[in-house]
Amino acid sequence: QVQPVESGGGVVQAGGSLRLSCTVSGFTFRFAAIGWYRQAPGNERELVAAISSGGSTNYADSVKGRFTISRANAKNTVYLQMNNLKPEDTAVYYCNTGGTYLSGVYYPSAGTWGQGTQVTVSS
Repeated sequence: QVQPVESGGGVVQAGGSLRLSCTVSGFTFRFAAIGWYRQAPGNERELVAAISSGGSTNYADSVKGRFTISRANAKNTVYLQMNNLKPEDTAVYYCNTGGTYLSGVYYPSAGTWGQGTQVTVSS
């Protein structure tokens, strides 16, 4: 079974940076679209950034210019570089693999979520 594993979360002050990693095994990674989501307490899970198999990307308006998604197919890993972090970025960040990336929109795969990694930004 495909199981993404997220890492890289932590506690950082506002204005700081973190890099999250999502490593996936069990399928042909290089053909997969990947999405990073986040969920804060009391909120619905929301898409933060996504990348297609060909490297096309899209971002939520709230993170444009601050976050960068990238992929290293040789390592079966997708990264989320987060700069200039704000307290409102505090959430559990999840990776979704194997969804559909179509016309700049990522549609998640229902069954392939990681366990999440906590990001806490203090003011």
